[in-house]
Amino acid sequence: MENKFSHINKNNQPKMVNVGDKKITKRKATAKATMFLGSEIIAHFQNDELRTKKGPVFQTAIIAGIQAVKKTSELIPMCHPLLINGVDVTIDIVDSEHIEILCTVAIEGKTGVEMEALTGANIAALTVYDMCKAISQKMIIKEIKLIEKSGGKSDIKNG
Repeated sequence: MENKFSHINKNNQPKMVNVGDKKITKRKATAKATMFLGSEIIAHFQNDELRTKKGPVFQTAIIAGIQAVKKTSELIPMCHPLLINGVDVTIDIVDSEHIEILCTVAIEGKTGVEMEALTGANIAALTVYDMCKAISQKMIIKEIKLIEKSGGKSDIKNG
């Protein structure tokens, strides 16, 4: 059976993919984290922000998401270090119990930024959890998924 995993060599050992011969293209990926905060936490928000003893929740989570994007190659062993062109993290209250975090990452490079976008959305969600846990620990990070990717071999749109 032929090995279809790009991070496994012919001896079934881990490897980092060689992207040296790939062309530099504009690449972009967006990931989404959906999080249940509960009405108890959402009720504390004023003007789409909650200020805690640790600081403003969404602003801090956005900065954490951006930092996470830049550190992805240090966290995930087979990810290449990348020169990131831009990161945009947004957090919106979608109803009386849920928030949605979007992390979009753009580069001009030889490899995609899906892992960076997923890592940014994940760490932003974990930061919200950390900053709100004094109010309630019933929060749930429900889903983290890639919703869009462009610029590589294949474009993806998962909505």
